[in-house]
Amino acid sequence: MTAIAAVSQEIVRVGLGARGYDIIVGPGILKDAGRYVAPLLTQRRTVIVSDETVARLHLDVLIAGLRREGIAAETVTVPPGEGSKSFAGLETLIDRLLSLAVERGDVIMALGGGVIGDLTGFAASILRRGVDFIQVPTTLLAQVDSSVGGKTGINTRHGKNLVGAFHQPRLVLADIDALTTLPARELRAGYAEVVKYGLLGDAVFFNWLEAHGQKVLALEPAAVMRAVVASCRMKADIVAEDEREAGRRALLNLGHTFGHALEAELGFSDRLLHGEAVAAGMVLAFELSVRLGLCPASDATRVRQHLQAAALPVTASDIGAPLGVDALRRHMDQDKKVAGGRLTFVLAHGIGRAFLSRDVPEDALRQTLTAFVEA
Repeated sequence: MTAIAAVSQEIVRVGLGARGYDIIVGPGILKDAGRYVAPLLTQRRTVIVSDETVARLHLDVLIAGLRREGIAAETVTVPPGEGSKSFAGLETLIDRLLSLAVERGDVIMALGGGVIGDLTGFAASILRRGVDFIQVPTTLLAQVDSSVGGKTGINTRHGKNLVGAFHQPRLVLADIDALTTLPARELRAGYAEVVKYGLLGDAVFFNWLEAHGQKVLALEPAAVMRAVVASCRMKADIVAEDEREAGRRALLNLGHTFGHALEAELGFSDRLLHGEAVAAGMVLAFELSVRLGLCPASDATRVRQHLQAAALPVTASDIGAPLGVDALRRHMDQDKKVAGGRLTFVLAHGIGRAFLSRDVPEDALRQTLTAFVEA
């Protein structure tokens, strides 16, 4: 792993009282992990959960960083990909953790992207009725989104993340050096979640991304730090206000109602990465907002053009798979935000002005989906 550059670390606090925790962002964090982790341990040992791909790239560095503080680490690796976020994957992980005699007072570490964070966090929430865990996100998507806020879970045949728990980590260690090992496609997928923060509540940040987004994708250090820290700060503020998604936190699902339907239709496979689905979903959310007369068409155009410039999918043809309106609509009915049989949408009055709505006419929704699949 090649260091990204010498930039200063920053700490973002998630203010949840006694359950609050720090997000430490910067370069070189894996090799110094022991000094951040040691104060949280009752005994000098931990178990690291990772996937086979991430383990080859980063596990040795993390273990060495822990050993420098006298912390012993056992490891569990799982296959990469969404397939591990399943009942079968959860059972296998729980069995491995129990065989390593993980105690209620121990701390588990999740080293990897969103799949590892979600799976490990959920396992930690139910193992011995709850053990602590630390998020060590190695993808841009995980660093700016899935590692923060305590959402954990697995997928089922009915949809994504439909089984899970809110279980906050004790610490998040976001080493931006890890981003240098990401394939370009994974980096772009994570960038979609960065864009989401600008679109849902910070037009100034979106303006900055329009000017500097290519620097983020090129991993220019100052740009990466600003993108990750700004995203984490916004999510930390929202989570502190609404931990269990009773209100404002639902805005973080911008693009996800559509995106999860696209992922489900493609079998949660590598044909469409989560961030790619979110990008397409955000385009759909803005297009629906325009169709309903809520949002200027010029803002929807800016969203589409910016995501397109980042080589993210904005139409069905970009995804390269046959999609049907009826199938997507059925998947949407399994969305976790359905209440009283009605879908909750994150729509927008414009860039940086997202809001929640349950008053979306079915014909407008179908017209938006039709335009997308036929484009």
